Amino acid sequence: MINIIKKNVDDIYDEIVSIRRHLHKYPELSFNEYKTSLFIKKILTDWKIPFVENIADTGVVVVIEGQNPAKKTTGLRADFDALPILEENNIEYCSQNEGVMHACGHDAHTAILLGVLKILNFLKDKWTGTVKFIFQPAEEQFPGGANQMIKEGVLENPHVEKMFGQHVFPELESGKVGFCPGRYMASADEIEISIIGKGGHAALPNTYNNPIIAASKLVLALDEYFLPFSDIPAVFAIGFFNADGFCNVIPDKVDLKGTFRTIDENFRDSAHEKMVEISNSISEECNVSIDFVIRKGYPSLYNDENLTFSAIKHAKDFLGKENVIDLSLRMTAEDFAYFGQKVPSCFYRLGSSNIKRGIIHGLHTSKFDIDEKSLKIGIGLMSYLAIKN
Repeated sequence: MINIIKKNVDDIYDEIVSIRRHLHKYPELSFNEYKTSLFIKKILTDWKIPFVENIADTGVVVVIEGQNPAKKTTGLRADFDALPILEENNIEYCSQNEGVMHACGHDAHTAILLGVLKILNFLKDKWTGTVKFIFQPAEEQFPGGANQMIKEGVLENPHVEKMFGQHVFPELESGKVGFCPGRYMASADEIEISIIGKGGHAALPNTYNNPIIAASKLVLALDEYFLPFSDIPAVFAIGFFNADGFCNVIPDKVDLKGTFRTIDENFRDSAHEKMVEISNSISEECNVSIDFVIRKGYPSLYNDENLTFSAIKHAKDFLGKENVIDLSLRMTAEDFAYFGQKVPSCFYRLGSSNIKRGIIHGLHTSKFDIDEKSLKIGIGLMSYLAIKN
C-alpha cells in the first residue's frame, strides 16, 4: 500500500502544486473565504465528487467510503484562511490580494487534503472504513471555524471516531515530520484592560489621580504572579500600553492589551480568577476603575497518546524512522484543539523548509514559503495514516 500511495502521489503532484499556487495567489481573510470555498467546490465538481457546503458559512465537507464503511470513520482537516500580511516574495504565484497572504501555509494544507481525497477516492476498493474530509475556514481568528463546524454537526453523520490534522513547519527540513504525544500546544486568551483615573496638569498632582501608576502596578503585579509558573508552562505578556497623555498631561484613561497562554486547562481557570483578583486589589489600592476583560480563546491542544504513537509507527514505516522527529511543547495555539476535545485526535507537523533554496522564513512572516516537495510527503503520509489507524 505504501508503494501504491507513493505512485499515486507522483501521478497527481503537478496538479496539486497548481492548486496550491492558485490558493496562494488569491488568499482571503478569516470569515471571508468565499472565493476560496468556491474554488475548492469547483475542483470537487470537476472530479465528480459530491460535497456538503455552507458549514460555518464557507466550510466544505466530503465523505468517501471504502470497503465496509461502517467499520470506522476517520476525520481529516485542512484550514484555508490567510493572514493580514503584505507578501514580499518574488515568486510567480505571489499574492494578488494586497495586504493578505498565506503566511501560515493553509494553502498547502488545503491542496494536500484535496490530494489525499483524490487518492483515497481512486483507491477506495483497497481500504476499509470511511474518511471525512473537513475543509475549514477561519483558523486564524477567534472564535475560529473549527468550533463553529463542530456546533453545526461536522463530526456526525457519520460520527467521526478519530481526527488527524497537519501543519507545515519551517523549523523542519522538507522530507521530515514531527509528532508530540499528549500535551502539545497552548490555550490562547486575549486580555483587554481599561484603567480610568482622573487626568490633569502634571505639575498639579493634587488635582489628578494618575491611571498610569495603577496600570504600571497592575502589569508588574501580574508579571510577578506568573513568573513561578513557567514550568507549567504558562505565558503572560502585555504587548499594548496606551496612555495617550503628554509630557505635562496626565490622561484620564490607560488601555492595555495582552495574551495569556498555558498548556494546563485547570491552571487556566484558576489563573483567570487570580488575574481578576489582582486587578480588583490594584483598583482599590489606587482608587481607580479597572475594566478587566478576558476573551477566552482556543483551548490547549492535546494529542491522544494511543493514536499519536500509532501514527508515529506508521509514519516511520512510510518515511523511514530517521525522518520522524520528536517535537516539544509549543506556546502557539491552534483551533484544531476543539476537535481534540471531542474525539481522539493527532495534530502533527510537516517539514517545509529548504535551506539550500533559501526557503527558511518563519510562519506569519512576509517572506514565508514552502518547499513544494513537502506536498508529496503531506499527501502520502496523511493518506496512509487515514487508512491504517
